[in-house]
Parts: sequence; C-alpha cells; structure tokens
Amino acid sequence: MPGSSPVFAQILSALHPQEFARCVACFPPPRRPRALSAYDHFLALCFAQLTGREGLRDLVACLNARPARSYQAGFRTRLTRTNLAYANEHRDWRTLAAVAQVLMRRAARLYAAEPGEANLPALTYALDASLIDLSLALFPWGGWQRTAAAVKLHTLLALRGPVPAWAAVTEAGVPDVKMLDQVPLQSGAFYVLDRGYLDFARLARLHTGGVFFVVRSKCHVRFRVLASRAVDKATGLRCDQTVRLTSSWSRRSFPGPLRRVRVRDAASGRSLVLLSNHFDLPAVTVADLYRRRWQVELFFKWIKQHLRLRAFLGRSENAVRLQVWSAICAYLMVAIAKKELGLPQTLHQILQVISLSVFEPVPVSDLFQPPASITAPTNQLLLIP
Repeated sequence: MPGSSPVFAQILSALHPQEFARCVACFPPPRRPRALSAYDHFLALCFAQLTGREGLRDLVACLNARPARSYQAGFRTRLTRTNLAYANEHRDWRTLAAVAQVLMRRAARLYAAEPGEANLPALTYALDASLIDLSLALFPWGGWQRTAAAVKLHTLLALRGPVPAWAAVTEAGVPDVKMLDQVPLQSGAFYVLDRGYLDFARLARLHTGGVFFVVRSKCHVRFRVLASRAVDKATGLRCDQTVRLTSSWSRRSFPGPLRRVRVRDAASGRSLVLLSNHFDLPAVTVADLYRRRWQVELFFKWIKQHLRLRAFLGRSENAVRLQVWSAICAYLMVAIAKKELGLPQTLHQILQVISLSVFEPVPVSDLFQPPASITAPTNQLLLIP
C-alpha cells in the first residue's frame, strides 16, 4: 500500500484495476459507457460504503467538493446524480459479485495462517442467510409477504478470520436449503449448518463429495440407535450415538449411518440435537463447532450496522444488488488491510478511522499509531503570580 496516495486509494489497492477489468469483461454492457466508467462507478459505491453516504446527492457533493483529491483517489470522470443513477439502473450487478469473489480468494490466502482454536478443525465454514429489509412502497419488486419486502443474503463464512468464502444475493422467498446446490465444496472441510439446511438428499451429496457437516436436527427425524458412547455430562453433553434413519424417504436419501450428539445449552436451557457424518472428533468438539456457527450471525449484524444497507442509492433490483455486493467488497477490503498491515484494532475501529481520513495522503498504518506525548519547550516563560 503506497503511503503517498490517499487513504481511500490505499484501501482500494486490494483490488488491481486489471482484475476489475477482467470481471467487467465477463459481463460486458450492451454499449460502451461514455460518461461514467465501470471502475469509477465501483469506486463511488465503495466510497459510499466506507464513508457512510446515504444518498446520491450526498455522495456526489462529497466527491465533487475536492476534485483534486478525488483524482488522486482514483476517480477519472466527474460524477453526477444522473450518471450514477443510470449506472445503478443498468450496470450488471454480477460484475461486483465477481469482484467480491476475487477479494474473497485474496482474503482467504491472507487469513489461512490465522491461528485458530487447537481443538477445532482448520477448514471450517458456517452457512446461513439473512434478510435485508426493504420498504414495500419503494421496492414493490421485493415483496415476499403482504406487508414486507426484502432481499436475502446467503453467506458461507470461513470461521478462521472470519471472512466470507462465498456469497449470493437472492429473492427473499428462496429457501435456504436450495443454496446447498450452489455452495462450493472443499474436500475435507467442515460445514456447520442450522436446521433450515436439513435435507438428507443434499447432505448425501456433501457426504459423497468428501465434505463433513454438522447440522442441527429437527424433532420429527426418525432414527434407530446402532451404538452409544459415554459422554461427560459436565460439559453439557447428553448423548453421543451412531444412528440410522428409519423413515422411507430419509433412508433412501441418506442410507449410511450418522452421528447424533445431543447437547444442553446452559444459557438458554434448551437441548440441541446435532447430526454429523464425522465419527472421529470428540463429541464436545462437535458441539463447539455448532456454537461457533454464531459467527456468521455476527457477520450479518456487522455489515447491517456499520455499512450502508438501510438507505439505498436506487430503487431497482439491480441497484439494490449492486449496493449489497459493494458492502461485501468494502468489508473484504478493510479485512485485507487489517491483515496486511497487522493492525490490532477491530474492523469497526478501522472503518471509523478510515471514514474520517479517506482523502488524507498518509500511510494507513500511521492513522493507528499512538499519539506522541507533548512536552513543553524548555525556554517557555513561567508566569509568576
């Protein structure tokens, strides 16, 4: 990250312009843009995420207030509300989805050596989805209930980091379990799932692909116990069994044995039943894997609270998807900067400091140095009362 360029340009250096050009080439526009380039459009969306801009008028006023600094930050064309609105309406959102995948791969390489808990597997992912609420009056295309509108963000989060490893934005009514058909599978990795993903036919596909899973079971699942192992009830465990499904459809979908672990949550007092296709891990580790699934919930909470996913820069479906993907890109670029610079601050602290210093031509690491102590000069006159 070159220190002479503005802070915004240093954060955006996580993505090389040629990589962005290759993503644009995969989804070329119907005609060559004349007023606003695709890269400047991407920069504007990221600027809005990093600085908290909540409208086109707000965004354009900030970028055009200091044109020299905007040029140093990477902008090459003058932004107006008209060309930004047109770009949000017509630029393919799949371009930013491809850009996010590039950033995910880079973040995964950086966080691969991140120290994890000794008793947990190195390759562990949590899959979940969250609704991003919209106004039904402003976004009628997103209606999925009589009085509600939303889009759904599906995320596969690497628990070592944590950084997203895969994401998708769909209509709100798309069932979560269907995403198991699209999630990339990594042999030998553990996938931690909530009970919304309990589909034995799809879980069998994961098992055939060499993937291990830990999924919360539902109460209506019928099974027969083949073997039972002793557990330490002081850890919250209640049973560790090898079972086989007995209902006709479940037995045809997943004919092999499964591991059934029941654990009592001390905080809520509820008992959770977990199913897995891995039999070698200690039962307490299986329970810990499911407890760490909460990190994906914290990821959704973070981007909704600290990035711009409440006020949108356009009302079309394309504009909303562009803004969601730009939020994911901004999160990844801040995470990459944190890792490359070895910053001890949290992502929230880094984002807040960046938002106040986007145009400052100082190294990003200098923004987080402790202030130097101020000493009074030795020749200062003393006032005698």
